Amino acid sequence: MGKYFGTDGFRGEANCGLTADHAYQVGRFLGWYYNEKRRRASQEGLVAQEGPARIVIGKDTRRSSYMFEYSLVGGLVASGADAYLLHVTTTPSVAYVARVDGFDCGIMISASHNPYYDNGIKLINGQGEKMDEETIALVEDYIDGKLHAFGQDWPALPFATRDAIGRTVDYVAGRNRYIGYLISLGLYSFRGVKVGLDCANGSSWNIAKAVFDALGASTYVINAEPNGLNINRDAGSTHIAGLQKFVVEKGLDVGFAYDGDADRCLCVDEKGNVVDGDHILYIYACYMKQRGKMVPNTVVTTVMSNFGLYKALDEQGIGYAKTKVGDKYVYEYMQQNGCRIGGEQSGHIIFSKYASTGDGILTSLKMMEVMLAEKKPLSQLASPLKIYPQVLENVRVTDKAAAQADPDVRAAVASVAEALGDTGRILVRESGTEPVVRVMVEAPEHDICRRYVDDVVAVIRSKGYAL
Repeated sequence: MGKYFGTDGFRGEANCGLTADHAYQVGRFLGWYYNEKRRRASQEGLVAQEGPARIVIGKDTRRSSYMFEYSLVGGLVASGADAYLLHVTTTPSVAYVARVDGFDCGIMISASHNPYYDNGIKLINGQGEKMDEETIALVEDYIDGKLHAFGQDWPALPFATRDAIGRTVDYVAGRNRYIGYLISLGLYSFRGVKVGLDCANGSSWNIAKAVFDALGASTYVINAEPNGLNINRDAGSTHIAGLQKFVVEKGLDVGFAYDGDADRCLCVDEKGNVVDGDHILYIYACYMKQRGKMVPNTVVTTVMSNFGLYKALDEQGIGYAKTKVGDKYVYEYMQQNGCRIGGEQSGHIIFSKYASTGDGILTSLKMMEVMLAEKKPLSQLASPLKIYPQVLENVRVTDKAAAQADPDVRAAVASVAEALGDTGRILVRESGTEPVVRVMVEAPEHDICRRYVDDVVAVIRSKGYAL
């Protein structure tokens, strides 16, 4: 992770950690950089697209998203690039449009599941994937005034002049085409199925219902009245109790909750129980295996997936891989190994045949597909997976690496792992952003988890690492 950009973009409180000036600088760099790449490719006789760089932008419903959009556009057109505006839309739609319509890159303005006063700038490459680290490093160097690119230093970037100045293009047609793509993935009619959608007052508010209605569902929607200040507020996948209550009260067959930019989805079954990302991975992997389409036979998870998921996959003869926390690492593993499904407990699920990023609405469509194909309610599909109790404790420490490497701490962790055997697991890892070591135990009973976490934390404290 860099100085400004983390695993999920440049994130911060609007006009505090992330300012309009930052957005303008990002736009200035991207517009110049992709124009320069085009110019050099043309000079070298390589096949290059004619005309200025084309960059597509989407935003969520935060009040500050307009400010960042205009600042980005100002920077892009000043550098000679054309900015195509999708307006309020989802992160996966920007990835889809960037990939399908041949854009140089895409930009999504969103802080995902964070409160309204935060915002972020996510960069997406022309293949619809998260931007590569090398390009992000150049963006950061430009912001810090030390850009070195194409073999020389750039203390300032040239402005476009006269007919080279860029323009903006209203590109709502791109968003509509993405909606059409989602509808095309519906293999079954949803007629007669009562579906609840929690749009988190975010990006999905004007997309999700249109898709479900087009496929014939009886669609009931909550939290689809964004006002710029209510995105994710007691709504969506991070506050799912509202949807649980709604599904039960309305007698719905299923509910789906998205986050602010709709790259995540959590489900609620007809009984009001939460069906999280681990359940989704299990349900879809079993569905694919039954149809002989689980090739390779591997579900890609992160180390934070529940131990119960691995037990349930073992019982079905389905393999799995574990990556570091972050959808970026899940997608990289999937790409390198040709895997079809992967994701996180949070509901960030990647179906690599259909999308290059997590897509909440797509995830809900795939769950509907399994329910209709199997002719089973969601509760029945999820029931073989038993989620193990989990205790997680964050210990603030003086030195994350030293605490984890300490022989006594390692011995305590090994002792717990041996005691648990194949009935549970212990995971000790450091935070990527804070001076914190996370100690997590999963076991058949909560009391066992608590006891073993306390044992390891006690050793960390006794060795003087705790703050």
